[in-house]
Amino acid sequence: MEANFQRALTLVLKHEGGFVNHPKDPGGATNKGITLATYRQYVKKSGTVDDLKNISDAQVAEVYKRHYWNSVRADMMPSGVDFAVFDYAVNSGPGRAIKHLQRVLGVAEDGIIGQMTLAAVRAATPEQIINKLCDQRMAFLKGLPTWSTFGNGWTRRVSDVRTHALAMVMDDRLATNPPAPTPRPQTSPTATPTPVPAKGKGGLIGLIIAAIAAAAAIFFGITGD
Repeated sequence: MEANFQRALTLVLKHEGGFVNHPKDPGGATNKGITLATYRQYVKKSGTVDDLKNISDAQVAEVYKRHYWNSVRADMMPSGVDFAVFDYAVNSGPGRAIKHLQRVLGVAEDGIIGQMTLAAVRAATPEQIINKLCDQRMAFLKGLPTWSTFGNGWTRRVSDVRTHALAMVMDDRLATNPPAPTPRPQTSPTATPTPVPAKGKGGLIGLIIAAIAAAAAIFFGITGD
């Protein structure tokens, strides 16, 4: 989905790092995951290695958006699946990433994200696609002649992609269907004591009169015949 591009790009660049020119890397001179050939295709046709070393953040984002994200039509994929396919495209090429996605989905492996592939993506569980695609990716990487050189780094990368892609699925699910608030436990209302009416002035006088009458009755009873 479109809203995930910047988040996905940040995660990709964490693994791509800065400028490298490893003699065993068939991509040759690379900066932030962008080869000189790709730089010349999308940024500057006559670009040099020095130009590549000084590529701007805006140019990096443009290359990744046009060459990888758009190539796998990540805008049309559910959250998490978009990142898993995008990172695979960056690491091993859009064509291979698409074909392995199609293999996971059980559709024709033509390397093109068309309506049939998108329909199959929507019909499947995102977690299932992510896990199977990461498994396919690891199987492919282990078969490469450069596995002994780059295998550990690739393993960490695919594991990281799996973790973050699954987290993106959960984040999207929670944003769409937030959990209901937990109801507060009901408590019994505190009993209010019945107020005792205060004794007024009239009531006090009545009690005094009654006490005098009782005393008089006792007195006269004792002194009478």
